[in-house]
Amino acid sequence: MRQIFPAAAEAPEIESVALGAPGAGHPVPAAVTALARLYAYPTVAARATPWVRANMIASVDGAAALNGRSGGLSGSADRLVFSVLRSLADVILVGAGTARAEKYRLARQGQIWTALREGRPPTPPIAVITRELDLDLDGPLLAEVADQARTILLTTQAAPAARRAAAATRADVILAGRDSVTPAAAVDALAARGHRKILVEGGPNLLRQITEAGRLDELCVTFSPVLEGGRAGRILAPPPADRTGEVGLALAHVLEDSGSLLCRYLRDPG
Repeated sequence: MRQIFPAAAEAPEIESVALGAPGAGHPVPAAVTALARLYAYPTVAARATPWVRANMIASVDGAAALNGRSGGLSGSADRLVFSVLRSLADVILVGAGTARAEKYRLARQGQIWTALREGRPPTPPIAVITRELDLDLDGPLLAEVADQARTILLTTQAAPAARRAAAATRADVILAGRDSVTPAAAVDALAARGHRKILVEGGPNLLRQITEAGRLDELCVTFSPVLEGGRAGRILAPPPADRTGEVGLALAHVLEDSGSLLCRYLRDPG
């Protein structure tokens, strides 16, 4: 993996690293340290709102998935950056549809670089926006035991009371709306719990809603060297007919690995 923008003669080649975080007392690989520096969150303590970063992957013709799952587009470089972004985040936010389609489970210590989480629990919790709590309560995201990374469910008063009670035995259930959970309500509820570095992993509808609400600060997107053929949706779901959905982004850096382009964009204040 190499940095191709901005051009930097002194930028070293970022070697591939096998996933599986080192145990306590072992040094973090130089590649992970380099990526953590490139993707470091801005200082968020003085901000009135938390920093919201989204991480997505797309084929070169814009598809958000291959054979129904985003993982079909991923490669070793993308998986390494994925692990670093998760390690840097306070919380990982997804929509219920993505949690189901991608078969989400708890973040595992073997996939997280704990040295990047000084002063925080070893793994970040997964937070799911789910209007009616229509998730598998016996699935790995909710049934697995996690002392320090209990799943967070952001739901509504419209969710059946019995369903809320059952979910609360396995996750932290937060009522964040009457009939729907808005992006602002979700982000603010997470910030109230001390989660100010928020990583959004999709899906396209959630990314669109967060973008339209003006809460997206940063987009990290990997362009996979694949032509999907136009059957899958885009990383940003089409906006309503009366909205353009346009948001200006400034390119921060580009990494290249085996034809994949890993780009980091910051929201353009202009």
